[in-house]
Amino acid sequence: MSSSLFQLCWQIPSNKLFFRSSKFSRDPKLISNTTIYPVLCFCKAMQTATYEVVNGSYIPGPMAKTGNQVKVCPSAKVEKVGAFQQLPMVMPSIDILHSALKKAKRVSPTKGIANIAKRERNRGAKQLDAFMKELAVPLRTYIENFPNRKHLHPYERSLIELTLGDGNYDEVLGNVNELRKRVVSVGKEHASLCSKSSSKKEAEERLTEGMKKLEEIFNRERNVVDDLLTIAKTLRAMPVVDLEKPTVCLVGAPNVGKSSLVRVLSTGRPEICNYPFTTRGILMGHITLNYQHFQVTDTPGLLKRCDEDRNNLEKLTLAVLSNLPTAVLYVHDLSGECGTSPFHQFTTYKEIKERFSNHLWLDVVSKCDLLLESPGTFISEDSVVEQPDFASYLKLGPTGAIHVSVKSSLGLDELKDKVHELLVSQLSKINSPKSDQELPELHC
Repeated sequence: MSSSLFQLCWQIPSNKLFFRSSKFSRDPKLISNTTIYPVLCFCKAMQTATYEVVNGSYIPGPMAKTGNQVKVCPSAKVEKVGAFQQLPMVMPSIDILHSALKKAKRVSPTKGIANIAKRERNRGAKQLDAFMKELAVPLRTYIENFPNRKHLHPYERSLIELTLGDGNYDEVLGNVNELRKRVVSVGKEHASLCSKSSSKKEAEERLTEGMKKLEEIFNRERNVVDDLLTIAKTLRAMPVVDLEKPTVCLVGAPNVGKSSLVRVLSTGRPEICNYPFTTRGILMGHITLNYQHFQVTDTPGLLKRCDEDRNNLEKLTLAVLSNLPTAVLYVHDLSGECGTSPFHQFTTYKEIKERFSNHLWLDVVSKCDLLLESPGTFISEDSVVEQPDFASYLKLGPTGAIHVSVKSSLGLDELKDKVHELLVSQLSKINSPKSDQELPELHC
């Protein structure tokens, strides 16, 4: 990377140029007694390099050099989180149709046409054109204002793929665009035919035929508009994550008590039930401590299996860890009440911690009121041989883990203090110039 260069060049302007712009040229008497010296002018030409600020670091911007000129190319547009809340309001297809019919029938012929046939075909062509536009313009607005999936933040892109299904978002938008093209094509065709009618009766017939054809096409395929409406509602309901606010993400096996801890730590009120995968999506809560605002994320549980075999709920959890700068609060249940054995929890925990080692981390053992009796029913010789650290994990959990019980409130004050410290550290990490380190990719 070359630094800014300064190039100095000088030139001596002609005496004619000097006198033409000088006040001496106005009085010839002054010229004879004046000694004229050449004027030395310095012209400074500056060549600079452009930079983009990415996560607090300076990165050279793309440039295209043409001849002696340097042309700065615009950087690629990258959307921030929050695109789903800017989606346009999609009307139900039946409302679009009824509104278009109502407005088209109000259209009157151009004033001043005395000939009845001409007036009727003018009215018919204008009504068909209005009906076509009232159907097509809303569809075009949706297509233009729904974001391109490629330009979304990786986190929101993952939400689309895992919530709606791979390719479904683009497919629905494509179907809406195809419907718009058909409406425009048929509308223009019948408006042209109506404008060429030779009599009033023929114009009326072609108007009726054209309106019926447009309505028939829209009715036959209007379900794609309703599909888009469903997508808009689903995406707009997704939780918004502020990337500039520190976030702690609760991770663990299903039914280990993550949602209960979210209720204790934040304003979030996730559903709490005694069965696996109670959390059906990403849920957000907020914490305010010492006038500082933080975020808490509840995620679906992870089971012991490879990424190819994980369901979409588990992949949502991995998407959060892969694409968002979050700290991790990993929750363990050694009581055997969650339905996932401590050995499988231990195996999954080691895999996740190794994959996301660049995240700040805090371990919590929940339901410790149930650990008064040793949970030895889950230990076996095979598991001890396969994982030598499992025996110590079974007794106290990971090294340094906090033991809590929501039922008896044991350890909750310590947990809140540790979470606050974790979030403050996460804030420092976000504001640090080194926070641009790459996160692990999601293996889908």
